[in-house]
Order: sequence, then structure tokens, then C-alpha cells
Amino acid sequence: MPPTKLLIFGNSKAGTSIMLPTPSIAIDLPLKMLVWEDGDGKTWISYNSPAYLQERHDVPEALISNIATAQKAVAEAGQ
Repeated sequence: MPPTKLLIFGNSKAGTSIMLPTPSIAIDLPLKMLVWEDGDGKTWISYNSPAYLQERHDVPEALISNIATAQKAVAEAGQ
């Protein structure tokens, strides 16, 4: 298996505030980021974006910022 790391991160207060009105999002929380290397040695980062999770679970607009850390973490990891 090529080099692969699964990072799991979250905030129980932020996650709970989203799960109360949108219980189905619990399947995707805590947030996860997969960092992996392909056969050519190129490193990739895979994750479910907040926009995807919002659409998938119909998360209220006012609460989606609670999981926006995923985008920030990916941006920082990719630098």
C-alpha cells in the first residue's frame, strides 16, 4: 500500500450544534482528511468539503461555518 494517512479532526461543540437540527450529518463527523500518494509519487488530499456536506445533509446556512475548518486544514496541509 502506498503511503497513506487518515487525519480525523473536529470540535464536539461545533459538531453537536450541527447534529441537533441535522442528525444525518453524524455519519460524516468528525471530519476526515485522507493524505495519500499515487503510483507516480504525487501526494493528494481527499476530503468532503463543507459545501458537499451541506448539500448532502441539508445543513442550515447559518451552521455550515461550524465545519469550515475542513477547508482551512486542507489549504494549510497543501502548502
